[in-house]
Amino acid sequence: MDSTTKTRKTTKVGIVVSDAMDKTVMVKVESVVMHKLYHRFVRRSRKFMAHDEANTCKVGDKVQITECRPLSRTKRFRVLRVIQRAS
Repeated sequence: MDSTTKTRKTTKVGIVVSDAMDKTVMVKVESVVMHKLYHRFVRRSRKFMAHDEANTCKVGDKVQITECRPLSRTKRFRVLRVIQRAS
């Protein structure tokens, strides 16, 4: 891949479940997939660590995260924007 080709970075929408760390939030992303055997829709969830530079995100906020370079051993996402604040 040469320098002129741009890769599309994936973006995900999830809920902040932890903001205890400094400049880092834990975001839970839910998806609905078809079960292979039972052919029913199953809700799957996965948690991602995301970089929050200004420490603005709180627990319960709905945020959009985007893929970025590895920031630490476990952080590969960055908070793009806060979609909805927790009430």
